[in-house]
Amino acid sequence: MDDVWRVLPFEIGHPAFNMALDHALLEHAASLGRPVLRFYGWTEPASTFGCSQRYEEVAAATALRPLIRRPTGGGLVPHGADWTYSVVIPPGHAWYALRATESYCRIHQWIRDAFGRLRIDSALAPVRDLQAAGRCFAGGWEQHDLVRDGRKVAGAAQRRNRSGLLIQGSVQPLPPGIHRAAWEEAMLATAAENAGAVWTPLVSDSAWLTRAAVLVESHYINPAHNESR
Repeated sequence: MDDVWRVLPFEIGHPAFNMALDHALLEHAASLGRPVLRFYGWTEPASTFGCSQRYEEVAAATALRPLIRRPTGGGLVPHGADWTYSVVIPPGHAWYALRATESYCRIHQWIRDAFGRLRIDSALAPVRDLQAAGRCFAGGWEQHDLVRDGRKVAGAAQRRNRSGLLIQGSVQPLPPGIHRAAWEEAMLATAAENAGAVWTPLVSDSAWLTRAAVLVESHYINPAHNESR
């Protein structure tokens, strides 16, 4: 049976809005009813960090601002020219039932196979090799991160609750000679070929856009949220 997925095409957003929109999509995952893949970029360089990390520690580790607490876990991630994406899975979908390690592995298998379509060699890290704990892309990698030429090139963070599953990921450094659009097309084609995904556009909805606007103010530009730990 075909697996219908929805896609939000690439858009550039303010760092706080990028986090807020992913959060809002997670809250609306059940009503959306289908998995969503979103591609996005950044109006300005920024750093995001995991929802359980301590603000003082990450603030001391980077001078890159704004510094925003993500709705997902994971470590400190710099953003700017990286290829950023999110996947939102509703309850009841097969991905939602996966254990965290399994869903983490699957998202990077997807990116690895998309890279393969573009003739870029990469592999999932078989074991953990952390040289800079808590700082993604600063050296070392977690098990199932994507590695190329001895360097981490894709990492992700997750949050699973009753609303659904949210995966936020980043590809960096960028593979030479490959445009973002080509990678995005490869992601869609890979899912269609390997998993029977059928892609349909996600039409913007006032409910989750309005919720995202609220979350920008209440969470993602709010020091009380970003500095809460």
